[in-house]
Amino acid sequence: QVQLVESGGGLVQAGGSLRLSCVASGGTISDYAMGWFRQVPGKEREFVANIGWSGSSTFYGDSVQGRFTISRDNAKNTVFLQMNNLKPEDTAVYYCAADPDSSAIVIPHANVHWGQGTQVTVSS
Repeated sequence: QVQLVESGGGLVQAGGSLRLSCVASGGTISDYAMGWFRQVPGKEREFVANIGWSGSSTFYGDSVQGRFTISRDNAKNTVFLQMNNLKPEDTAVYYCAADPDSSAIVIPHANVHWGQGTQVTVSS
């Protein structure tokens, strides 16, 4: 089964930047829609960014539009999330998702693969 491992999280000051990586193993994700989601305690998991198999179909949640950029390198079986101008409200655990049933848009369901998450903390 495809396994996803996120990395790149950490502690940064407001206004700073981080670049998250999601590396897949155990299978190729080159045909999968990929996405990033985040979650804080007591809240629902929130959509952050989506990217289709070819790098098209990029979409962002309203709260991160203009600040975050999703990209992928299928040759490296990796998806990235560049986060700029970080705000304290961006603090969350960030999860990578791979949808084997879609090539364009990730729709969370039972067959979606999830990473273990990486913590992002933004200080004020």
